[in-house]
Amino acid sequence: MSSILPANRYRWQALGLAFLLASSLAGEELFAELQDAGFDFVHFNGASGRFYMAEINSGGGALFDYDNDGDLDIYVVQGRMLDDQEPSAATFPPRHPLPLTDRLYRNDLETLPDGSRLLRFTDVTAVSGLDSRGYGFGVAAGDFDNDGWVDLYITRLGSNSLLRNAGRGPDGVVTFVDVTDAAGADDDRWSIPASFADVDRDGWLDLYVGNYLDFSPDTHKVCRTTTGAQDYCGPTAYPGVPDRLLRNRGPGRAEAIRFEDVSASAGLLRQASKSLGVVAADFNADGLIDFYVANDLAPNQMWIRDSSNPSGPLRFTDDALLAGSAVNALGNAEASMGVVAGDFDGDGDDDLFMTHLVGETNTLFVNEGEGLFEDATIRSGLGVPSWPHTSWGTAWLDYDNDGWLDLMVANGAVKVIEELASIGDPYPFHEINQLFRNRGDGTFEEVTEIAGVAFTRSDVSRALAIGDLDNDGDVDVLVVNNNGPARLLINQVGQRRHWVGLRLVGRAGKRDMLGARVAVIRDGKQPLWRQSRTDGSFAAANDPRILVGLADLATPVGVLVVWPDGERESFDGIAVDRYTTLRQGGGAK
Repeated sequence: MSSILPANRYRWQALGLAFLLASSLAGEELFAELQDAGFDFVHFNGASGRFYMAEINSGGGALFDYDNDGDLDIYVVQGRMLDDQEPSAATFPPRHPLPLTDRLYRNDLETLPDGSRLLRFTDVTAVSGLDSRGYGFGVAAGDFDNDGWVDLYITRLGSNSLLRNAGRGPDGVVTFVDVTDAAGADDDRWSIPASFADVDRDGWLDLYVGNYLDFSPDTHKVCRTTTGAQDYCGPTAYPGVPDRLLRNRGPGRAEAIRFEDVSASAGLLRQASKSLGVVAADFNADGLIDFYVANDLAPNQMWIRDSSNPSGPLRFTDDALLAGSAVNALGNAEASMGVVAGDFDGDGDDDLFMTHLVGETNTLFVNEGEGLFEDATIRSGLGVPSWPHTSWGTAWLDYDNDGWLDLMVANGAVKVIEELASIGDPYPFHEINQLFRNRGDGTFEEVTEIAGVAFTRSDVSRALAIGDLDNDGDVDVLVVNNNGPARLLINQVGQRRHWVGLRLVGRAGKRDMLGARVAVIRDGKQPLWRQSRTDGSFAAANDPRILVGLADLATPVGVLVVWPDGERESFDGIAVDRYTTLRQGGGAK
């Protein structure tokens, strides 16, 4: 598909499944879309014909276990009108049942007598105490109060929300409480990405909040296409604003936990951002958490923590330019949307992949060690296939469990696609999504054409979250589409190879230890390094469990864990083809 030019590409989309039927590669689906399973979310962007910039960017969601029953549930953010009109007056009236709020779907996974798994979802928004009606963008997931129940941070155009998971009550119902004001966690600007990470290694999750543009309906500008028709503005129409770092001041009673805004003292206010993606990792191998920020048509930032006093105040310096990760190999700042970190080449350090605008290419930065990066986009084979697309959410995922991290990319335009508009398409922004297989030699091949019917759908995709929804040992996908139905893509092939699943928890055995790094040890082969994280992609939160493909290796493996506080701990004889919980200082179960 990488050879298809824009005009032909959209002509192909109008032909539906024709290419799949004609392809000699057509066969069994790699991913199948789950339908008629109770997950019925349809996003509403509030488009009123005025082309407010926020309308075209929205659509976020999370995969997380809100009720501690061992399977992943779904949270999706909803939009609303950005003016005083009723939703029925929108260009595209809402297709989701009213009221228009964020939605929580409980996973009622059932294992059948033959061992197969049945996925069913129930909308539990009302009974969970949620009534979130702002204009939502993204979700961050993490247990900020260390009580063993995963909390959520919702980013919006306007005030954000920190939703504390209050756990299961006497009636057996799990509820959420909005503690934004009490915790000092609000930001009333346009926030999109956010990341929970234990930056100061004190055992409590801190919060990085990425802010986008200084935009509101009151500052709306009119922008036009080359033909003079009104269109959505780009990021250069509005100034950027700085991001925020909120330090968790626990311990204390859960209800009394507060965050301290340390953005100024940490150095983040020295420069504005246009943040669309953020990911936390130790990029320079000094044992401390850093942040990489994907900025829209502005140099990206790599906030490296000052290691001269690890137990002192949090201070960061933007080293992206010196590290080779601020701009591409040509020296150009690109329209970075989503970003993910992962060890795709098996050398033990985190590489970076980020998504960009049509006419650019998505970018792969290879970590050469100790935080120095090289743009390897062209030689990896990822450049040309991305050129015709505007890409957003993305994920490193080993879909075939061969031990090498593959890539999925969610696509959808922000400017009117003239080829679609010329044939009268009512929402001319849709594109297909893409899947790339890691060959294991530093290069990728596009396998979109054999990925399944779900990859022939043309949507305006935004968030992409990954996790093992059916607990069968392979990675499934949630795609949230702008102004359209969200989709669940269920992996059909990964579980046929061996794998090991790991959940990493703290000494108390409650909280997922985000930021913990794992090496899966295999005799005679390089260890496979992974990190427990929920951040990355665009406007999404992912499964914190680590799932490592082992190909044909069926014997138990050893595991080395580097915990967020720097402690290293080894575990032997970890069984394959099952999930195991590793507790810091407490062994495996």
